[in-house]
Amino acid sequence: MKKPVLIIGSGPNAVQAVSWDKSIFSAIVCINNAWQVRPDWDYLVYPDDFPAARLPQTPQADQFLIDENDFVPTQNEFGGFVYAGGTMAYTTAYWVLARLKPEVMLFIGCDMHYPETGPTHFYGTGSPDPLRDDITLTSLEASSARLYCLAHTASCQIYNLSDSPSRLLFDRATIVKDSQLVLPSSYPAPSKMKMQTALMQEDRLGYLVENGRYWESDIAFDRAALCALDIAWLESSPFSFRPEHRS
Repeated sequence: MKKPVLIIGSGPNAVQAVSWDKSIFSAIVCINNAWQVRPDWDYLVYPDDFPAARLPQTPQADQFLIDENDFVPTQNEFGGFVYAGGTMAYTTAYWVLARLKPEVMLFIGCDMHYPETGPTHFYGTGSPDPLRDDITLTSLEASSARLYCLAHTASCQIYNLSDSPSRLLFDRATIVKDSQLVLPSSYPAPSKMKMQTALMQEDRLGYLVENGRYWESDIAFDRAALCALDIAWLESSPFSFRPEHRS
């Protein structure tokens, strides 16, 4: 098995990644501010509204900045933002699937679970972007189920290295003594038949926005239909969860 790809988000537990031996991973992919967690990252994925002043000013020759010109086409390969969930944890994951083609993808700092008090991000308190009122984010859990299903189709296993509450439904993995990755003994498969049903629902809705800017589209997105799609993806996955959709 190839070495896994590590994705680091900005959650408080992202700092756990500081001491992990880089030789465990084939690549370290950071999201937004998470490049500050450790200096030896390989890719930084960030949206077009990310402040230029917060980007690394002197990246190394083997460090690459990934913007919308890179990730919009890869997101479209997996159905587009409306279906995938328009927040950077999922955008980054689909980019990794398309471009790095890992056999194992690991997450830390991507729980998208925000406490009412205390730090929300490793650098303090920030804006909980995944909780904004957005037609693509009717259920963060369903988005994680969809990612799991499509990653399985791409022969990639995905795990969460966090031990904190998480909106990511897939199984947890651990890194022992900073250098040994321990994975669960089994990796449950999604239902191919139910996945096909979910994909057919997506095709019928036709919500692919080629330029990625779905908020500017004149498509009349049907929230009820997207909520039904959330349930279809959750039923496709091996996880037991019932979403509480936002009105």
